[in-house]
Amino acid sequence: MNDLIRIHPSDMVAVALRPLTAGASIPISGADFSVTLREDIAMGHKVALRDIAAGEKVIKYGFPIGEATAGIPQGHHVHSHNLRTLLSSGLTYAYHPTNPTLPQQPPASFKGYPRTDGRAGIRNELWIIPTVGCVNDVAEALARRARSLTGGPIENVRAFTHPYGCSQLGDDQEHTRTIIANFATHPNAGGVLVLGLGCENSGVEEIKKRMGAYDTERVRFLISQDVEDELEEGFRLLEDLAERMRKDVRVPCDASRLVVGLKCGGSDGLSGITANPAVGRFSDRLIALGGSTVLTEVPEMFGAENILFDRCESREVFDRAVGMVEGFKHYYVSHGQVVYENPSPGNKAGGITTLEDKSCGCVQKGGCAQITDVLAYVVAVT
Repeated sequence: MNDLIRIHPSDMVAVALRPLTAGASIPISGADFSVTLREDIAMGHKVALRDIAAGEKVIKYGFPIGEATAGIPQGHHVHSHNLRTLLSSGLTYAYHPTNPTLPQQPPASFKGYPRTDGRAGIRNELWIIPTVGCVNDVAEALARRARSLTGGPIENVRAFTHPYGCSQLGDDQEHTRTIIANFATHPNAGGVLVLGLGCENSGVEEIKKRMGAYDTERVRFLISQDVEDELEEGFRLLEDLAERMRKDVRVPCDASRLVVGLKCGGSDGLSGITANPAVGRFSDRLIALGGSTVLTEVPEMFGAENILFDRCESREVFDRAVGMVEGFKHYYVSHGQVVYENPSPGNKAGGITTLEDKSCGCVQKGGCAQITDVLAYVVAVT
């Protein structure tokens, strides 16, 4: 195995795949030269492949990840002591569509639970969803008791507690209502009890309005203040739902029904060349099969957004993508914060220097497929 990896032919730096010692001369894969290390390089950290002048943009992944704050001789460590971000707010973006295509895939399926709205669940769980934090304890008590109902096609019982649902205003309140309604109609739930208190802003009737044409056999509603004993009534409703769920069976479902969210764990200098590209290959394969993946964590697109923007399938999608990124940046700036202070101490210890460095690795999860849509916060994938 090579000790250093240069990700893109235009890169000025390579990443150490193991701890390296000063004085070692290491050949660069795909190149006709070796680099002699002038200092120790920790695993996941960067080494200069050539002399880099002060003020010069440093290229990794084929894109700038920052600017050298001092001259960096070949073989030296490239990190926070000699590299700074180039990020700022208020950038101008141009659309240069690349129109990527994916290789055709043979048909594939998974065993799931078909739902009446055409979606399919990969799980079959019994969910209790409070409309307001005031009934969290009731929801948890019901979940504990209802775990006696699990077995066979009833895979688990969950209470999705939260501190919201009352004393909220505007978009904040509407987001809570939409999220609860989306959970209540999620295909991974074979049965749902929507549990309200009765005096909250985001009560049961408000949630119903946002649920669309839901499957009435799989959803029950309970307002605690309308019954004498909400625990007994709630458990009775859960038993009814469980009885219906016992008829559910996993069947082959076309891969096009899969929707998968993509998210990072703790990132280091190796994430962008190991786990994230592997997720990207999966994403491309699923999309080629007609499925959907969702690339999340918008602030970790800062500095790599042009990689994504050029893959937008249309000018309309490009404009929405720009609006999303700029909206997040505006949120930072309007609260007196900079847009680039993202890499955590752990990220930096693992070899990530700037947000551009982190973002170029993070967006690898999205593979190379076309971007077909940009979804606002709380909007469900259809």
